[in-house]
Amino acid sequence: MSKPRIALFGTGPWAQMTQGPALAAHPGVELTGVWGRRPEAAGALAATLGTTAYSGDEGADALIAASEAVAFALPPDIQAPLAVRAAAAGRHLLLDKPVAATAEGAREVAEAAGRAGVFSVVFFTSRFESAVSRWIDEQAARDGWFTAHAHWLGSLYADGSDSPFAASPWRREKGGLWDVGPHALSVLLPILGDVTDVTAVRTEPDLTHLVLRHASGTSSSVALSLSAPKAGAGTGVELSGAHGVERMPQGRDTAQTSFESAIDGLLQAVRTGTAHEVDVRFGARVTEVLTRAEENIRAHA
Repeated sequence: MSKPRIALFGTGPWAQMTQGPALAAHPGVELTGVWGRRPEAAGALAATLGTTAYSGDEGADALIAASEAVAFALPPDIQAPLAVRAAAAGRHLLLDKPVAATAEGAREVAEAAGRAGVFSVVFFTSRFESAVSRWIDEQAARDGWFTAHAHWLGSLYADGSDSPFAASPWRREKGGLWDVGPHALSVLLPILGDVTDVTAVRTEPDLTHLVLRHASGTSSSVALSLSAPKAGAGTGVELSGAHGVERMPQGRDTAQTSFESAIDGLLQAVRTGTAHEVDVRFGARVTEVLTRAEENIRAHA
């Protein structure tokens, strides 16, 4: 694909601030259109980006047919079935996290992509932030890690928050475990290995603690929330081991710049025929870990 045609499904704040501008500005792709559940929202964003608006089932099929790849900025329960349709039509996938709202839904997307032989990338923001990505690669190449501690504490629902994402029904329902948990897992798994066991505890308001056992034999702990006080919000990962202590650098790229890197990652996968390390299979595995954590919380409620 010399200059592939990529569609955008989604019209919310994330699409407006990140995916849409990145796709419209990227010199290596052509934005074929914007699909939205509400025609007026699709029309407004399409006008801003200088492309065509689509809505409804027929519009979704038409935009998929007009494209070679599909980027998503939708709630996970809406994204998953549309991604299955796009993959079945032979379209490459640029997915948002989490891939789906259930482990089964995420596996269905991964299986659809596998059957169709299409390539995919899941946009875990930190994995595509240049300084953080380099740090992850460096630490993953080293042995001897003893443990890790991570925290992803957002202030989406804190007093005085004016975040446009606070109106998101799925974030209100799923909380920090599902919204920021994928980011923490996307950093820890490539360094410490797959999760073999998870223990989870949730306290109000929306604070989840995870203890993870990894395939490497080490363990890690994670704190996740969307309701942290503004002054106490932030992210961090600290690794301890034979090399001493290593702390994840704070990302300096904008979300749009990081998404442009995700676009580049998909284009490279298609060009080389080599699956991206953060593809839908990795995204599905992250969703499985989130599901196990949620089940663990319910079992001990």
